[in-house]
Amino acid sequence: MVAASGRCQYHPERMGIGICVECRSVICQECSTQFEGINRCARCLAARHAAASRAPAERRAWTVGNVLLALLSIAAVYGLVRLVAVVAES
Repeated sequence: MVAASGRCQYHPERMGIGICVECRSVICQECSTQFEGINRCARCLAARHAAASRAPAERRAWTVGNVLLALLSIAAVYGLVRLVAVVAES
């Protein structure tokens, strides 16, 4: 369907009321779904939902870098506490 015709992409017998912001198709009242205040057709909304529901890749809890960063942080805090203690004694 040509966007200039003003007819729904999925229902050519109906007048379009808006344009899907993702696929730029003219859509009718039945096909239009407002999500986040923006018109989207059912196909684009389903694709967006499917992309959002994909689970992220599983991550390991502790890597070598994480362990080294934790040890470095503990050493820095210990050094700061010792410095404050020495300054307080003076």
